[in-house]
Amino acid sequence: MMSDNNLKIINLISAYISKDISKKEFDELSEWLNKDPNNRKLFSDYLLIYKKARRLKFIKKFDKDATWNSIVSKLNMPLEQELHSKKSIQKSTPYSIVPILYKYAAVAVLFLGVAYLYSNGLLVQNNTTTIPEDSITLQLENGKIEILNEDGSKQIVDKWGHVIGMQNGQQLVYNYNPNEEELVYNTLTIPYGKRYEIKMSDGTVAHLNSGTSLRYPTNFIKGKNREVFVNGEVNFDVAKDPDHPFIVKAGNLNIKVYGTVFNVSAYSEDKEADVVLVEGSVSMYTNVANEQERIMLVPGIKGSLDKENLTISTEKVDTQIYTSWMHGEMFFRNMSFENIAKKLERYYNKKIMITDEALKNEIFNAHFKEEPIENVLGYFKESFLLEYRIEGDNIYIN
Repeated sequence: MMSDNNLKIINLISAYISKDISKKEFDELSEWLNKDPNNRKLFSDYLLIYKKARRLKFIKKFDKDATWNSIVSKLNMPLEQELHSKKSIQKSTPYSIVPILYKYAAVAVLFLGVAYLYSNGLLVQNNTTTIPEDSITLQLENGKIEILNEDGSKQIVDKWGHVIGMQNGQQLVYNYNPNEEELVYNTLTIPYGKRYEIKMSDGTVAHLNSGTSLRYPTNFIKGKNREVFVNGEVNFDVAKDPDHPFIVKAGNLNIKVYGTVFNVSAYSEDKEADVVLVEGSVSMYTNVANEQERIMLVPGIKGSLDKENLTISTEKVDTQIYTSWMHGEMFFRNMSFENIAKKLERYYNKKIMITDEALKNEIFNAHFKEEPIENVLGYFKESFLLEYRIEGDNIYIN
């Protein structure tokens, strides 16, 4: 059985790799790495696992002993040689701790990933493990991934078997434990074509749009900020608690909340991250900003972070356009067709290819509510003389 200390280290490494690590967590990880050269090797091994294991769609029956022998022969020797050949370990920085981490990923990750998943109970011998791409998944504190059926119900438990929350259909609800002293994170991931809702332990409600992941504490801790991490689009209705600021982190963007309702759209593939304030107040700032550079938003204002130059701009908007997705609607206002296509991909879980390059930059306005994809494409065809064809899950437009 994995010790609590080892589990904590794995959680720190996971936070580091996903770039969701706090300064305190990073300091703890650095201290552990500097204690023992063996820790650096373990860190290297785990990073290889993390980088590639999620790409394994299925793994057939395998011999545990044979797999371990493969690990020893294909991984341990090159890593040991590399470690002994280094005269010194380079100074750690938040996103560059050990320079040799990725060198042997291509050779070793399959063997190491299988062994790691097996030893931690994520694979069961004689069974095939498959996570369909259209599944809503919940990653627990120990790395185990559970599939959430949209019409199902189940208890969410911690590492001691205590019930900390409940799934009821398309909603997760977490309990609050005032005696909890350690931050433990879960990650909820929503595929294209689906939406989901979560009520966190403080009463904050988050609506997750398609193609979104949210990393959050299972229980907020007294005396600590309420920090969550977003990749995608989430609408937050934040419970008021002046003593414990609610902070949303989305890559280089930070949003400090003062009890409010707002929408954040921060998909990793988008050039901008947008925050639209419905009520209350929030401040936006980058990871390199100082206190004076924070931008305060008032209701009806959208703040946008340009990811390339890390500048924030603001404009007055109709908030309904940016929150209607929670009710199955899509508003497109002065939007390029390339961006419209990306939103349609997320909503309908289809792959859209625009074969006319000039069309990508054309600007359109439209509004749809729970329409079949054929109706949406038909509208664009009739109104703007576009041509399209559907081949399975692929759509070609020109």
